[in-house]
Amino acid sequence: MKPPLLTQYLRIDSTLRLEPRAVEDCHSPRRFAGSSASGYLRPSAFGLRISFGLRRSGFGFAVSTLLLLALCPCTSTASAASPDALFQAGATAYRAGDYARAAEVFRESIILQPASGALHNLGNAEWQRRHTGAAILAWDQALWLDPFNQSARQNLRFARKNAQLEAPDLAWYEVISTWLPVSWWAWIAGASLWLAVGMGMLPGILRQRKATWHQAIAAVGLMVFLLSVPAYVGVETRLRIGFVLQKDTPLRLTPTLEAQAVTRLAAGEPARLVRTRGNYVLIRTNRALGWVEEDQFGLTCPRTRNKAG
Repeated sequence: MKPPLLTQYLRIDSTLRLEPRAVEDCHSPRRFAGSSASGYLRPSAFGLRISFGLRRSGFGFAVSTLLLLALCPCTSTASAASPDALFQAGATAYRAGDYARAAEVFRESIILQPASGALHNLGNAEWQRRHTGAAILAWDQALWLDPFNQSARQNLRFARKNAQLEAPDLAWYEVISTWLPVSWWAWIAGASLWLAVGMGMLPGILRQRKATWHQAIAAVGLMVFLLSVPAYVGVETRLRIGFVLQKDTPLRLTPTLEAQAVTRLAAGEPARLVRTRGNYVLIRTNRALGWVEEDQFGLTCPRTRNKAG
């Protein structure tokens, strides 16, 4: 039986332009891709100047033209491999029913530039391929970048209900950290702290009487700071949350292939990373603690994994 079609949640914008720069850190504000359409209009990362510093003479114009023609194939190739072009190619493959190709192209686009919309569509393509674990992981990553992506949230709710899976068990401070994009909390904490300190000290520096509104703004800034600190801690602890990717994944007692399986995990089941050893990761689920192979488990923010003996 073919899984339900989720195209009503597939956000594809023919005018979408993804940011062309590569991303190195999960906390970088550049990872946040904006709204659920997840794209901004951006100018090209580089441009060509026709003169190249030459005078406006016939010789200079001829040299400029030759250089431009020589560089055109390179720029065309770079444009063809851009996240925008890959995104559109994935959308075309999805509409044509080639979900394997769509998933491959969306994944390439995400490697170049992670974006909530591309991750959302990757989840749709993986769901159509009946890869429940990969679909849930992609949708959760889309919400990591953009918690306002309601389409990805609805897809997650539907998939978990259909597969009878639970959502990750979050502490109260982790729940708060899901209210806004992860890169916002550090900025909010810093700005609110400086606001509170400034409103408390500025009247004295200016030798003015401290007014009621000074105290009110300082109190609001302090309250926002006290709220943002637990949220930032929640972001750090959520970095270890991931999902089982393969169906009937064995949870082993030791990190060896011959180890006894404690239980078998369903695709899309949430767990927390404890540590890694070789090609195995120690994870804690709601049911047990054990080892799985590294390629059978995917983290919401995959660049945060640290090897541990």
